[in-house]
Order: sequence, then structure tokens, then C-alpha cells
Amino acid sequence: MTVILYSHDSARRHVTPDGHPEQVARHDAVMAALEGLALDRREAPVAEDAEVLRCHPVRYLQGLRDAMPQTGTRQIDADTHLSPGSLEPALRAVGGACAAVDAVLAEEARRAFVALRPPGHHAEAEVSMGFCLFGTVAIAAKRALDHHGLERVAVLDFDVHHGNGTQALLWDEARVLFVSSQQFPLWPGTGAASERGAHGQVVNLPLPPGSDGALALSEWQGALDRMREFSPQLVLISAGFDAHRDDPLAQLEWDDDDYAALTRAILDAAGKAPVVSCLEGGYDLRALGRSVRAHVDVLMEAD
Repeated sequence: MTVILYSHDSARRHVTPDGHPEQVARHDAVMAALEGLALDRREAPVAEDAEVLRCHPVRYLQGLRDAMPQTGTRQIDADTHLSPGSLEPALRAVGGACAAVDAVLAEEARRAFVALRPPGHHAEAEVSMGFCLFGTVAIAAKRALDHHGLERVAVLDFDVHHGNGTQALLWDEARVLFVSSQQFPLWPGTGAASERGAHGQVVNLPLPPGSDGALALSEWQGALDRMREFSPQLVLISAGFDAHRDDPLAQLEWDDDDYAALTRAILDAAGKAPVVSCLEGGYDLRALGRSVRAHVDVLMEAD
């Protein structure tokens, strides 16, 4: 199975302070893990402003541009920082996700992986937070709906932290089924099962601290049955790898094989729908590399 890989070296120019978990070395770990794989490797383009504005107002985008430091780093919330090179990779993350949507809908391939940082699923319409600047996957979903005219898109998020930004940006979007598993309780404090969206199209799967991948897969199976009934024309994945037992920021107990098993279950439920996966979290470098490789290996498997 051909898988398109979107990446760009500008991901190395988004610099965070020493000791920050969302570090340049994450990009290096991911790219090293994918080295040697027979992927269709493409440069992620810079997103046009019009793509960002599908989910964020002009004043927010301009505010980020104005906040970019000339040297060093600038803290813009409790844990999100900007450096002089931060805006380009964030825009390429959006551009790569949108290009991946375009490519799979044009049947250039059926699956794609977007390996950019910073992540995106915590960014709300006018709030950057949780290392995230733009709602990358939500923007890609909006492109699929409003540019390509799709009627049903599924967005699946298995990062250990709840994708509060994606949920907020798609809360009123009846054409999107949003499913998210997350450790609960945990920052950012959202993701309770009672959060169901304006049209009942949000499915949250809160997982208790200390739980393993087997429990998660069991919870996901019910949600994937819901996705089968929804019959999406496109599946987008927010692929965070920080539920791993070795990750320093949470307390779930997944291992590399759990990511492979969940990815395989998602592909089975997706059926003939194309799949685009976008990197989110994962902060133990070795676990991140192994888990990304397990995920992409499954994406490359034939149906």
C-alpha cells in the first residue's frame, strides 16, 4: 500500500526552551524511525491564509505573526513558545494536512502521514495552547467538506490529552464525527463522555490513569462501530503517541503494539475511505519513534 509522507525540515526551526518536551528532537526521532521505508515522500507546502481562516479569524493569525520574536523564544501561554522559525512549520503542518486530503481524494494514494510539528489539536479559534498554534486536523476536515464537497468526515484522536481545540472547532459541525480517547482526568480537563457536540456527533472515550492498550482498544471498538454506521468519505487521525507507558507527561500504559492494533482497527472500520494521519504528541523520543513506525507500518499494509 502506497503511503504519502508529508514533512519538511522547517520543523527543526521551531525551537522551544531547553527541557521543553515539545522539542526539535521529536522531529528527528520521527524521521529517523521512517528512514528506509518505501514512502512517497513529499514536501509539505505552506498553507495559504485562506486555509487557516477556515477555523481561525484574521486577528488571531495576524496576532501570531506580530508575536514572532526576532531572536530567542517568546512564551505565549503557560506551555507554548514561539521562536523566529515557528510560524513556517506550523503553516506547513496545516498545508501538509490539506495537501494530503487533496492527494487521497484525487486517488493519488489511499493513505498519508503528515510528520510535522508543532502539533495542533489543542488550538482553539483564538487561543494557542498545549504547544499548538493552529487546529491542523480541524482545518483539514473543513477543507474536505467545503472545498471538496464531502458530506461525512470522521476525525479520530488517540493522543493521551484530549483534543479540546479540535472538539471546539468542530462542535457545531454536523458533517464531522469526532471520536477522541484520552486519559481522564488530565490536562486540559475536557473530554468527559458527557461532551457530545451540538449534533450528538462527538464521542469521547475517557480512560482512567494506569489503564492499558487493551482497555483502550475495547473502548474504541464501540466508537468504530459508530463510525461504520456514519460511513465517512474520509478519515482523519490526530495521531498522538503520548499514551505510551514510557511517556513522561501522562499515566497510560500503552506499548508499541497497541498503536499498531488500534491503527489496524481504524483502517478496518474505515473500509474504502481514504485515511490521512497527522502527528500530534509523543514526548519520550525512543517510544515516539517506535510507535510512529508501528503506526506507519500498518498504514502501509494492503487491505
